[in-house]
Amino acid sequence: MNMSFYVGALGANASQKKMDVISNNLANINNNGFKPKNAIFSELINYNLNDSPEAKTELQAGGAGTTVVRTNTEYGTAAFTTTGQPNDYAIGTSNAFFKLMDPKSGEISYTRNGHFHAGEFPDGKFYLLTESGKHVLDEKGEKMLADDTALKVIEEAAKAGEGSGAQSSTTGDTEEKKQKIGVYTMTYPSRLVSKGDNEFAIRAGDTKNVESLVEKPVLETGTLEASGTDMAKEMTRLIESQRAFTYALKMVQTSDEVEGTINQLRG
Repeated sequence: MNMSFYVGALGANASQKKMDVISNNLANINNNGFKPKNAIFSELINYNLNDSPEAKTELQAGGAGTTVVRTNTEYGTAAFTTTGQPNDYAIGTSNAFFKLMDPKSGEISYTRNGHFHAGEFPDGKFYLLTESGKHVLDEKGEKMLADDTALKVIEEAAKAGEGSGAQSSTTGDTEEKKQKIGVYTMTYPSRLVSKGDNEFAIRAGDTKNVESLVEKPVLETGTLEASGTDMAKEMTRLIESQRAFTYALKMVQTSDEVEGTINQLRG
């Protein structure tokens, strides 16, 4: 069969996959710390069998057209938004992440979304948690204590019967003052696997991609990093993908018309 059918179909399929990546980026334009992805294409080529690459033989394998081989994630720094909340953090260093731990499974993951909150545990302490309830770890890999000053002010004011405007002498535990939130980077950040919810993890068995603590990270408190999705860039990519999809289908249609004409001439 005419190779143009396959080339056109592969082109349309690759363009559709790129549009899927773009739509995901646009859908997360308002999610804090989101890192957009970009589809990477690879050209499919024919190669000769039982001879050198330059030789022309009747024995050939491979294919023609293009395909999506992977999606890259851009771990750069996006714009900051001031919230004034003591448990909000933003990383101003590229390829750096907060380290998280699942309290149930102990699984480690990483994120750039610093929208955390204080959660009370049975031991009476308030720990820094993500929106999904995962522990945020400090520089030593231990559970990070949250800034619960405001909560203690309200609690003591309620006990004293003075309302929320009462002042508290409690400023937090000594352990909390000593802790510093951990910021980590990877040997190969591009190898991280997306886990959903703006979280990433080291691929199982990847022993070369090792985490390391960032000694002096750019870290802002009371601030959140906005989504890294650039509306103008994504819309440009969307138009390119739509045009490529249309041209690929036009190739299939033209090939079908050519084959139909040939069949009529044969008849």
